[in-house]
Amino acid sequence: IQVAVESGGGSVQAGGSLRLSCVVSGNLYHQNCVAWFRQAPGKEREGVARIYTVSSRTYYDDSVKGRFTISRDNAPSDKVTVYLQTDGLKSGDTGMYYCAAAQYYCDISYGANYMYWGQGPQVNVSS
Repeated sequence: IQVAVESGGGSVQAGGSLRLSCVVSGNLYHQNCVAWFRQAPGKEREGVARIYTVSSRTYYDDSVKGRFTISRDNAPSDKVTVYLQTDGLKSGDTGMYYCAAAQYYCDISYGANYMYWGQGPQVNVSS
């Protein structure tokens, strides 16, 4: 399994939007879900949103609910692109964003559930 964060980071003013994208490729049959995490300077990594690869059911952390949207494309079984649309950005959303895939448990409270990780992009929100 390979996880590559393709694009979408940058610097925006508060209230702005960015769209992050991540490509997960390989044998996806056993990968249950894909999630986005973030880490701000001096803070612990936190889960932001996750999507099940088959049902496309989603879950969001309370801090982003109503502002962020996670989705996936209808790709062949060996490659899927997962998007994170971020709207109404706040300074507290600043950080490095990570995309990750999990085989079994999808609870984004526990990053250890996710075995495959991609790094980036950086998101900077100025107030």
